[in-house]
Amino acid sequence: MSHTTEWKTRIYLFEEDRTTKVRVELDTGTSRLTGHGTARLNPTDKDVPEIGDELAAARALENLAGQLKRIAYRDMVGVGAAPERDSLKPYGGWMLGAAVR
Repeated sequence: MSHTTEWKTRIYLFEEDRTTKVRVELDTGTSRLTGHGTARLNPTDKDVPEIGDELAAARALENLAGQLKRIAYRDMVGVGAAPERDSLKPYGGWMLGAAVR
């Protein structure tokens, strides 16, 4: 069975008082989800707005990913294919065991 679809996303970034907030909206055509993320500048760090944008966006996307996984696992249970018990743990993929530099 072949299946093709398009999901639309919008990412909104807001910065105020050394805090960056991000809202990610996902429209699948059948449902809409919103992820949120925040990054705060440490008072002792250099102010580089791009870093706050990246970190807050990453956190918002992680939040959205968690929502998608919960929906998918709920749907799996609904069709009789229960997910593994630890399937909501963060996925490291090819990064597992890689050192952060």
